[in-house]
Amino acid sequence: MEIYEMTALEVAEKIRNKEITAVDAVESVAKAIDERDKTYNCYTHFNKELALEKAQKAQKLIDDGEATSPLAGVPVAVKDNICTKGDITSCSSKILYNFKPPYDATVIQKLDAAGIVPCGKVNMDEFAMGSTTETSFYGATKNPWDVTRVPGGSSGGAAAAVAADESVIALGSDTGGSIRQPCSFCGVTGLKPTYGAVSRYGLIAYASSLDQIGPIGKNALDVAAMFSVISGKDVKDGTSMDGAPFALDDIKNTTNLKGKKIGIPSDYFGEGINEEVAKSVMAAAETLKELGAEVEEFSMPIVEYAIPTYYIIACAEACSNLSRFDGIKYGYKSPEAGNLRDVYFKSRSEGFGMEVKKRIMLGNFVLSSGYFDAYYMKALKAKGLIVQAFNEAFEKYDFLLGPVAPTTALKMGEGLSDPLAMYLGDIYTVMINIAGLPSLALPCGFDSSKMPVGMQLIGRPFDEKTILSAGNAYQSVTDWHKQKPNLV
Repeated sequence: MEIYEMTALEVAEKIRNKEITAVDAVESVAKAIDERDKTYNCYTHFNKELALEKAQKAQKLIDDGEATSPLAGVPVAVKDNICTKGDITSCSSKILYNFKPPYDATVIQKLDAAGIVPCGKVNMDEFAMGSTTETSFYGATKNPWDVTRVPGGSSGGAAAAVAADESVIALGSDTGGSIRQPCSFCGVTGLKPTYGAVSRYGLIAYASSLDQIGPIGKNALDVAAMFSVISGKDVKDGTSMDGAPFALDDIKNTTNLKGKKIGIPSDYFGEGINEEVAKSVMAAAETLKELGAEVEEFSMPIVEYAIPTYYIIACAEACSNLSRFDGIKYGYKSPEAGNLRDVYFKSRSEGFGMEVKKRIMLGNFVLSSGYFDAYYMKALKAKGLIVQAFNEAFEKYDFLLGPVAPTTALKMGEGLSDPLAMYLGDIYTVMINIAGLPSLALPCGFDSSKMPVGMQLIGRPFDEKTILSAGNAYQSVTDWHKQKPNLV
């Protein structure tokens, strides 16, 4: 077995046992990238020399006994909106095509301290705005299960890289489903942590009240191990806080779900959901029952307000956050700009893609005079009702179960040609970001086209331990997560 085919914990164990080195692991991933990325286009930038340099430093930490992380020496792919010092971080946008941050994001600092090796930047929808990874300045990423289909988005490059064995683990970000939906489409496992559980310092913002960095891996244990490394309070992010600590053995040793009560929102299974997706998720519910859990359906009608609430809040925050990209301080500046007005207008018009410009305009509209109360304030009130609905559900249930997306992976171009359909594809994920909850996406079957189906386990705030334990218990008796696409 090649190193790049192993789980992250398996790679780390071999490094600890001195069977391989961190350099060997990076070389193996580099080999897979060289062989496959021309097909899948997972990476925007891969600096092999820098990765090997970091691997050598990590190996020294390991040899000196200073790196005690369960993932020490493991290479990790990093989404292209997480700042890495001296290495291009472009948000897959023309406007930042040459931007090299002068600092590392807090999560990158934590990886370095743990002896984990950041190893290349992976593709995404421009500024994380999209669900297909087709809006990237660097071209679309292809789904490893079927190159005629999208990998999901916006962390499509990260999920596809793990599915295609171009990385053993990855970091993505999730604003409305951007970790979970590509994990569902690509048949891998990913965690959207509680809002504030992981520092956002160095994450280039889309919507600051919704964004969250999280891990994508080959199974729940890998994801749990990476989460334990990157989580925790950071003085550079006033919204971050310490969650409930857990040992990896606590996750690993959970073999049954006796005493756990799981709620399934029946409103997740209404009009629009693909029959095969619904069947796979309900079959997973039966497996969780066999593991000892009590499972029941309940009504959550607020679901129908999730999409409009999310897109009003997200676009309002986006138009504010993206105002900093003006062609003056850094990034793309139009060569046609003859005066200050042209610098702003031409640089932004030429530097941003269509989807980003669309959301900036929507954001400015809902915040404009005469519409602020009608749209934005109403969305904030709806947010309060969504939070209340989840609070009421968690009075009765330990965690919730539902599909990640109403369909399996779309055909290339399908989402771009019908934006409303693409937005509606986020209907089961955006509510979790609005409420700031943790959610674990993991594979639970395949449709008749042999495309992966994903489910999500939604937990109480800062109770990642429960959903990770349940996810690992589920994966200990199923093998959906072990299935591999026929790679080129």
